[in-house]
Amino acid sequence: MIRALFREVQSRFLAISPNVQGMIWIALSGLVFSCFMAIVRYVGATLDPVQTGFLRYAFALFFMAPFFLKLRPSDVRNARLPLHALRGFLHGGGVLLWFYAMSRMPLAEVTAMGFTAPVYTTLLAALFLGEAIRIRRIIAIVTGLLGALIIIRPGYAVVDPGAIAMLIAAPVFACADIVAKKLTLTESGPAVVAYLSVFVTLFTLVPAIYVWRSPTFEELLLVAATAGLATLGHLLMTQGFKVAEMSAIQPIKFVQLVWSAIIGFAIFGEIPEIFTWIGAAIIVGSVSYIAHREAVARRRRRQEISSG
Repeated sequence: MIRALFREVQSRFLAISPNVQGMIWIALSGLVFSCFMAIVRYVGATLDPVQTGFLRYAFALFFMAPFFLKLRPSDVRNARLPLHALRGFLHGGGVLLWFYAMSRMPLAEVTAMGFTAPVYTTLLAALFLGEAIRIRRIIAIVTGLLGALIIIRPGYAVVDPGAIAMLIAAPVFACADIVAKKLTLTESGPAVVAYLSVFVTLFTLVPAIYVWRSPTFEELLLVAATAGLATLGHLLMTQGFKVAEMSAIQPIKFVQLVWSAIIGFAIFGEIPEIFTWIGAAIIVGSVSYIAHREAVARRRRRQEISSG
C-alpha cells in the first residue's frame, strides 16, 4: 500500500512542469539549509565556529564517499591540484567567515546576506573569465549590493562583526565558484566535488588546532548532522538546477529567508527587521534578473549556432 501510494505521488509529481518541479526542489533545499544553519548557530554558542567548520567538513568526507568512488584514474592523474588547493583555500575561508557570522547574527540576516554571492560571481566572471557584461547587468549588480547595504545599514546602526564577516564571505565564495568553473572545463563533476572536500578539510584543520577543545558527544552529533544536511541540501539544489531553468528558480530562493525567519523565531526568538526583508527582496530581484539575462543570452547563442 505504501509503495503504491509512493508511486502515485511520484507519477503526479513528474506530471508537473519541469520549472515547477525545480521550484519545489529549491524550496526544499532552502528548508534543509535553514535547518543546517540553525544547528550551526546553536552549536556556535559553545563551540568555536572555526572548530565547527573543520568538523563539519571532516564529517562530510564520509558523506562524500560516493563521489570518491566515482573518481576515474584519469581524475587523479590529470587533476590540477594547485587550482583545487586554491579553491579549497577560498571556500574554506568563506566557510569559517560564514560560520562566525552565524554564531553572531540572526539566521534571516545571514541568509539574506548570502544571497549576494551570485552577484559577485557575475562580476568576477566578467573580470576573469571574459564573460560579457552589459549595462543592464551592471545595474543589477549594483542593485544587489545596495540590498546588502540596506540590511546592515552602515552609519545608521551598529555594524556587527558578523555582518562584516558575511560581506567578506560572499565575494570569497564567488571567487571559489570562479575557480570551480575553470576546473569543470577539464575535470569531471565528481572530481571537483571530491577534491573540494579534501582541501577544505585540510585548510580548516590548521586554524582549528589553535582553538581546539574536546567537543561533547552532543556537539559531535549535531555537527555530524550538519554535514548530512549540507549534503542533502546540495543534492536537492542540484536536482532543481537540473530540471528547471535558472531564471525560473532564482526567485524561489527567497523562500529560504522565510524558512530561516520561522526557525530563527521558533528556536532563538529572533524577529527579522523590515530592512532584512527589503534588502533580501532587492538582492533576490537582482539575482533573478541576472539569471534571466543569462538564459536569454544562452537561447540567443543556441539560435545563432542552429541557424549558422
